[in-house]
Amino acid sequence: SHRSPFSIKPNIMNYNEDPKTIDLFPESAFEEDLTPDLLGADIREKCIAIDEACKGWGTDEDALVEALGLTTAEERTKIPMCFKDMFKNDLKKLMKKECGKGGLGQALQYLALTPVEAECAMIKTACSGAGTNETLLYSILCGRSNVDMELLKKTYYKMYTDDLVSKVTGEAAGNLEKALVGSLQAAEEEFDEEFHNEDKAIQDAEAIFEAGQGTFGTDESKLIKTIVMSPPKHLKQVNLQYCDKYGYTLFKAVEKEMGGDSEAALLYTLGIKLKPFETIAKFIKSACAGIGTNELLLTCTLVRYQTYLPHVCAAHQKLFDKSLQKRILDECGGDYEKLLLAVVNKVSPEE
Repeated sequence: SHRSPFSIKPNIMNYNEDPKTIDLFPESAFEEDLTPDLLGADIREKCIAIDEACKGWGTDEDALVEALGLTTAEERTKIPMCFKDMFKNDLKKLMKKECGKGGLGQALQYLALTPVEAECAMIKTACSGAGTNETLLYSILCGRSNVDMELLKKTYYKMYTDDLVSKVTGEAAGNLEKALVGSLQAAEEEFDEEFHNEDKAIQDAEAIFEAGQGTFGTDESKLIKTIVMSPPKHLKQVNLQYCDKYGYTLFKAVEKEMGGDSEAALLYTLGIKLKPFETIAKFIKSACAGIGTNELLLTCTLVRYQTYLPHVCAAHQKLFDKSLQKRILDECGGDYEKLLLAVVNKVSPEE
């Protein structure tokens, strides 16, 4: 198996004691030999409901919300293949044709792909148009498990015959590029208590501090490398040692040493490794900040992290004294709102 049981059933009771980088892709995403006949009656029923919703005059959006919104990542690894087999039609193209490019259409297109393909399509969107959408890009690429990252790179090449590392190198520069390309290496160390001991944590904390206080300005590469490559359990110890020795956290160190998108990307990586559910809850809130909601960012975040939304909802409630569902109701409207609520309620229904 590719995964620890931790990632299949996100039971995070022991997360604080034993943090691990969270896996987003379900077990079935790694199965090479999925064939339509193995997919089961419930998946076929979903496909029939989608086909029915798109027949005749006009589209039945409510039926699509139910058929595609109320799905898990595990089910979405199977629905596109099954739909193609049953109706000889590409599900993503059908969603685009039926529902257009607005908030609803875009969300349905991502839900019409397998979770891995959806992330590849999101990366493609982040890199198209006039400028790069750095925030979307780093939220997808940073803080990923090695197995997820390897599959993401492989699938991106399969979909677009383009190397993801080259693509990102062309889109980002400076420290942001270092952070993203470092994340793309899928080289997070496996935690080894003999190697990742207290001495190593002190050594890393001191090296980060010295690199930041260097005579010729900051050498950010040590900071980037430690955050990107350290397993969360070790990073937690480095953070504690750093705090103990210098009186402030690694989060503060990143804020002092970096700026702009590279700072945001590293803070996100650090957050996803040390406090994933709070970090995702804050990120969702940031997608809703200012004038107008960033619908693309909100959609991508909810779809990508759906498996962990029970924990994210709890963190959101605790941080903001407001349910995630209430935030969606406040920020969105119409069928788009209904769809996002379906994605959340599928895994984390409101009491």
